[in-house]
Amino acid sequence: MLTQHQEKPSILPQITNFAILGILVLLYAPLIHFWFDGWISKNISTEHEYFSHGIIGFPFAAYLIWMNRKQWVRLPDKTHVLGAILLALGGVFYLSGVGEWVNLSFPIILTGLCLWLKGVKGLKLQGFPLLLILLATPNSLPYLIAPFTLPLQSFIAGTAGFIVNQFGLDAVVDGINIYVNQRIVEVAPYCAGLKMLFTTIYVGLILLYWTETLSSRRKSVWFLSIAVILSVTANIIRNTLLTFFHGTGNDGAFHWLHDSWGGDLYSACMLLVLIPAINWIDSYFSEDSEINLEDEVQ
Repeated sequence: MLTQHQEKPSILPQITNFAILGILVLLYAPLIHFWFDGWISKNISTEHEYFSHGIIGFPFAAYLIWMNRKQWVRLPDKTHVLGAILLALGGVFYLSGVGEWVNLSFPIILTGLCLWLKGVKGLKLQGFPLLLILLATPNSLPYLIAPFTLPLQSFIAGTAGFIVNQFGLDAVVDGINIYVNQRIVEVAPYCAGLKMLFTTIYVGLILLYWTETLSSRRKSVWFLSIAVILSVTANIIRNTLLTFFHGTGNDGAFHWLHDSWGGDLYSACMLLVLIPAINWIDSYFSEDSEINLEDEVQ
């Protein structure tokens, strides 16, 4: 009588995965805690506060990686040389001690691990979560583009001043400054709506992925374009309200909307508008496709 012996699955890959996870936790748990504490408490640098959408993005990316775990295991082990290069680069960045480089080492090392363990297929599988992590990793991009926001600042100041004048207040616009009742409101680079714009695009990408619309280039372009318009419009309205409050001496309302939780509430309400917007985009283009299909059949 012949007996068949089934090979037991090796526990080595599991040990390796837990070891990698443990190393990542030891290296980056303090850093991520620092980011979240800064975003929530608002005691982080102004440039890094632009990436506070990571409060949403990092948990969602972790959720997607967890949901992809079975597909990840089924992928064949395949090492890509670019993975080793990225791991080495990420290690150098981390050991450099430079804050900017240490931050960027996180997405670099994660990308390198995907390529080193599962090759290009692994990178494709985890591509969107890695994109979310990269776009939420604090860096100096806002600082670099701040000098180029002057036209946007002037446009916002001019529009806000015009609207305030329609309500009977004598507003004078001088460049990026709005003078109302001998009070001045400056549309500074960090008041130009870049933070809201970054957050809007980021949340828009999440909604496109969640609704499985990201694969449609036409829907994605239209939705993100509308999202940008909504963001700029919302920021103009916010600066108009700030000008009105400051010009009429309502300092409590000004600080509530500018410095306190009122700004967060305003941003949250603006982001909620994206949900009906993406539903409309999806419905509109679906109906358009059906009409084109009927015309082809006829």
